[in-house]
Amino acid sequence: MAANSQIEMLGNRMDFDYSQGVTGYVLVLTRLITGYWFLHAGVTKIVGEPFSAAGYLANAPAASPLQGFFAWAAATPWLLDLTNIMVPWGEFLIGLGLIVGALVRLAAFFGGILMVFFYLGNAEWGHGVVNGDLFGLMMFVIVGTLAAGRILGLDAIIEKMEFVQQRPVLKYLLG
Repeated sequence: MAANSQIEMLGNRMDFDYSQGVTGYVLVLTRLITGYWFLHAGVTKIVGEPFSAAGYLANAPAASPLQGFFAWAAATPWLLDLTNIMVPWGEFLIGLGLIVGALVRLAAFFGGILMVFFYLGNAEWGHGVVNGDLFGLMMFVIVGTLAAGRILGLDAIIEKMEFVQQRPVLKYLLG
C-alpha cells in the first residue's frame, strides 16, 4: 500500500514513499497514540461523571485571547449545552476515526480546531508558549497533512471505492 508524497520547499522538490520503512510505522504510531488520547478523553467524559465545560469556560485566564468568548459561552445556556455535547462526542469520534484510520484528514482538522481552543483557553502559559496543547495541535497537523489513514487504515480502502473515485473532492477528507 504505497503512500507517495511530493514536497517543495525553498525551491527544492522531493518525492518519497512514506509508507515504507520506519517513517510509515512512526506515522501509524502517531495516529494511533493521538487517536487513543482523544478516544479515551471522550469516553471518560461520556460514561463518567456528567461533563460540563462551564467551569473551564467561565474561568479562562485573562491572558487568553478567547476569554471574552469563553465567558459569553459559559453564560449562554444553549451554547453551553451544545459545547457539553460536542466536546465529549467530538473527542470520541475524532479518536475513533484516527484509530481505525477512517476520515483521518477530517478528524485531524476537527481535532486541530479543538486543540486551538484548548491552547488559547489555557493561555496562562506558565511553562512557556510551548506546552502539551501545542504538541497536541502539532500531532493533528502531522497526521492530517501526511494522510496517515492511508497506511494501515480504512482510508486506503475507502479511497479505492467507486463512489470516492467518482468524487475526487472526497479525498481531501480521507487519508
